[in-house]
Amino acid sequence: MNRWRSLTAERLFDEHPHYAARSAGTEPGARVRVTAGQLGWAEVVFVMEKRHAERLRAKFAEALRGKRVVCLRIPDQYQFQDPQLVALLREKLAEHLPLGGF
Repeated sequence: MNRWRSLTAERLFDEHPHYAARSAGTEPGARVRVTAGQLGWAEVVFVMEKRHAERLRAKFAEALRGKRVVCLRIPDQYQFQDPQLVALLREKLAEHLPLGGF
């Protein structure tokens, strides 16, 4: 729904010197809903759950062509800016983003 996990992840990048991030949800009621344009902007697409990747591939196959889609496997059990979520995001993102300090 782009309210807790994804928005928390986006905020981690607000002051990052090497990366920029935008978040969007795959559900109809999402705060910001993903579009082909957003996917076109991205170099790497991170999703929280496998079903998110499946939805994106089903709806935006062309926009995702040649892009890496990474599933972080973070369950929907955290609130916005939950310290445990922030730590988990930093750990999982560091595996995929080599430049500077996660």
